[in-house]
Amino acid sequence: MNVLVIYGTVEGQTKKIAEFVADHCRSEDHTVEIFDTATDPVTASVKDFDKVVLAASVHERRHPRDFEAFVSGYQDDLAERDTMMLSVSLNAAFPAGMEEAQDYLVEMKMRTGLEPIAELLVAGAVRQATYDYYAKQVLQHVVLRDHDFDPTKGDYEFTDWDALTAALKGFLSA
Repeated sequence: MNVLVIYGTVEGQTKKIAEFVADHCRSEDHTVEIFDTATDPVTASVKDFDKVVLAASVHERRHPRDFEAFVSGYQDDLAERDTMMLSVSLNAAFPAGMEEAQDYLVEMKMRTGLEPIAELLVAGAVRQATYDYYAKQVLQHVVLRDHDFDPTKGDYEFTDWDALTAALKGFLSA
């Protein structure tokens, strides 16, 4: 099976997730191509693939604009193949944030017309070294407020790799 992985990342965790997806697909003997909507021109035709995995991080309630532009531009082609959407956010790391994380995905689907057959809210990561003072304050006092996590302790990865693997297996076998 031919699998296309398209991702949009800001701090790098979604790239790591996309690479994990690609590696998993290869380990299942699938052919994979992977593209970053911010830096890689998508040279492959979506029509050449059996399944497509889309992954994008959420910042300030939105997935990256270049990612959404790609999805909008390929809406018809994506609708013709099995597509899985991975929406990556810190809100997905906490039960109290899941509803808001779902809202990000719903809003993106409304803007782009995307209707994937599978979706997963994926918890992201804290990358302290990449944040300026303002971003650190927003992280601590807005994004992670009322959560049992101290963002001043440094980088931390919330991604549940086992849950991601299980969801991928289900998607690839469907």
